[in-house]
Amino acid sequence: MQVYGLLGNPVGHSLSPRIHQAAYREFGMDACYATFEPEPADLEAAIEGARALGIRGLNVTIPFKRDAISFVELDELADRIGAVNTIDFDGDRPTGHNTDAIGARRALEHHDVTLDGARAVLVGAGGAGRAIAFALSDAGATVNIANRTESRARDLATEVPNATGHGLSDLADLLTNAEVLVNATSVGMDEDDSPVPAETLHRDLTVMDIVYHPLRTRLLRDAAERDATTIDGGWMLLYQAVAAFERWTGQEAPVDAMNDALRAEIE
Repeated sequence: MQVYGLLGNPVGHSLSPRIHQAAYREFGMDACYATFEPEPADLEAAIEGARALGIRGLNVTIPFKRDAISFVELDELADRIGAVNTIDFDGDRPTGHNTDAIGARRALEHHDVTLDGARAVLVGAGGAGRAIAFALSDAGATVNIANRTESRARDLATEVPNATGHGLSDLADLLTNAEVLVNATSVGMDEDDSPVPAETLHRDLTVMDIVYHPLRTRLLRDAAERDATTIDGGWMLLYQAVAAFERWTGQEAPVDAMNDALRAEIE
């Protein structure tokens, strides 16, 4: 049996097992997806132990995405982002990758969003914001990063090509001519609130929220009321899993089956 899994602490809430198991069932694979909760001090031992046990691949989630970079060989994208969410054991040394960035880009492309030459506004400069900023920039977009702490946005913008950093007070001006808006914060997860004033949204905007619980956040409801295109957080979650599956197996992922399993849990 092929074994894959998730490293995090805690991981009981994760939807990754359901998504990946759906792919294994679709292909009739003799495989399973397990969850592991090592203590932070045991992260290196957990990665080495997984390799010794013949585990084929691991996803990595909070709080280990940055710490894991010390124990794997990074690909170029993960190195620039400074975080790992996927580990591949097919080689002399575990390799670390970041499929969050790939997931964000593929989620937008799935909805026919053209990023090359687009004017994008990204709200949030944390871990998810870093990955998405590089994804947007690498796809050819100009990226205006807005964050509650403006200095964090400006610091991130110095690392990302074609990016500028701003405070949230600049959102109205930034969104006037923007074509893409991505919320990379957790605002809207635990409260019916939005990080973006509703009056700044418009019909020429595609709005993606990475929050997937709830699926229809206040931001997305406000955007829909203004005839903007909306993309819920389930799509980025799906496509980061798709990218991990394809890296581990070398097969094109059964996207529809994985999406059906995800939507059964969050809709």
